[in-house]
Amino acid sequence: MSLAERPEEAAARASPRRPLGPSDASPDEGVVEDLPLIDEKAVEQLTKGLLSHYLPDLQRSKSALQELTQNQVVLLETLEQEISKFKECNSILDINALFSEAKHYHNKLVNIRNEMMMLHEKTSKLKKRALKLQQKRQKEELEREQQREKELEREKQLTAKPARRT
Repeated sequence: MSLAERPEEAAARASPRRPLGPSDASPDEGVVEDLPLIDEKAVEQLTKGLLSHYLPDLQRSKSALQELTQNQVVLLETLEQEISKFKECNSILDINALFSEAKHYHNKLVNIRNEMMMLHEKTSKLKKRALKLQQKRQKEELEREQQREKELEREKQLTAKPARRT
């Protein structure tokens, strides 16, 4: 754009491509005519300067945000691992409770086994005693039977026998 251009041409080039209607009236109407003519090369250079000024900071901010996001991902994974460790600790507590309960029931089983052994010993002694008593009764019955037989034989011998004639 040169200084020789007229403000109407600059306004026509700066305005949107559609025609302006009565509803498009703005309070800034006529401001374009008040602005000095702007050189496009200057605008491009200003844009490049602005970008060169802010772009490195924006790129550093972008990389810092990416690093922060990566760190957050790592942190989240670490938190997940810690949560799983706490869950394992809770399950270990449950396992400890199971072990203590198992120990309690083991003690009960040991007591029952001891009682069973004691009862077995008592029954064994009772069986031996019963066998001895049975043997003693059989012996007494045998002795009584033998005694009866002796008495019967004695009675037979004591009974009068007729003499034999020869």
